[in-house]
Amino acid sequence: MKGIILHGGHGTRLRPLTHTGPKQLLPIANKPMSEYCVEAIRNCGIIDIAIIIGGIGSNKVKEYYGDGSKFNVNISYIEQDEPKGIAHAINLCKDFVKNEKFLVFLGDNIIQKSISDISKRFESSNNDDALLLLCEVSNPERFGIADVKQNKIIKIMEKPKNPPTNLAVTGIYFLTPKIFNIFTRLKPSWRNELEITDALQMMLEEKNIINFEMITDYWKDTGTPDDIIHANGEVLKNMESYNSGKINDDVDIANNVMIGSGTNIHNNSKIIGPCIIGKNCEIGPDVILGPNVSIGDDSKLSECNIQSSILMTNCSIMSKIKIKNSILASNSKITVDENTDEKTFLLGEGTTLSL
Repeated sequence: MKGIILHGGHGTRLRPLTHTGPKQLLPIANKPMSEYCVEAIRNCGIIDIAIIIGGIGSNKVKEYYGDGSKFNVNISYIEQDEPKGIAHAINLCKDFVKNEKFLVFLGDNIIQKSISDISKRFESSNNDDALLLLCEVSNPERFGIADVKQNKIIKIMEKPKNPPTNLAVTGIYFLTPKIFNIFTRLKPSWRNELEITDALQMMLEEKNIINFEMITDYWKDTGTPDDIIHANGEVLKNMESYNSGKINDDVDIANNVMIGSGTNIHNNSKIIGPCIIGKNCEIGPDVILGPNVSIGDDSKLSECNIQSSILMTNCSIMSKIKIKNSILASNSKITVDENTDEKTFLLGEGTTLSL
């Protein structure tokens, strides 16, 4: 089998975070969200992966993943000149896939449980033309939805106003080369895109077999800042504690906390897990972190209180301020002249904010 990761799009709902790079490189627990896709595909025994790139920061994707060797996979890149839909992006991979079955991940989808067993079943099946991962959601109108009757998918639709079920079609698809024939006959939607849901519905109408498996663990389509912060907390709580840094004697640590090498936690600070702190950070004095906080490498914090937030690399907050439900992109700096009320921020890369 082959693997495909869609790494394009403009990430408009995540601006200003995505003004300087693709949303799929935004970190969850100090690791780009698309890296979780690479790991999930690799854990299925798939080592040949194509990454579809396009839009802002495509070069950053190539710089991070390279040829894939540091992730124990083989990565090639396919350019999508403009966002024409998921089906269009997958169709660009026809020569890469050839006659093999393949697994597609949208690069902003986070799952916690291995899908290796599902992958093996699909690979060995002689009947399934596609297999979808479905997940119950509370807001089905935001997603492609599968109508399921008697354990069979009978219809697939994109963001219906009155969803017949709450079963979202996640951005994880097991497909066979049959789908490429469908793509050649697909018409653009009202968004002028070739929709994967339309292609799957055509497969159903033409009596192809589309099976499904339910995700009953955790799945998140990280399309908004709130989604990213929520996913960050969910990933953090399943990590095991480690400490590769130095902690002063009067620092209070609770629950699972992960501390990178070269990091110093200074006096009168409190770290409440789940919380991850990257490498070469200076934390404290008088800092409260957590729960559900990620601090990127080379960051410097003192006197601040941070909860349910993500700070990327080389961030600096050296003032008395309480921050909650925030995302600060790399090289952000906040200074405060006097103590302030609780704040929420969404800061793009290189932002300097004085209050």
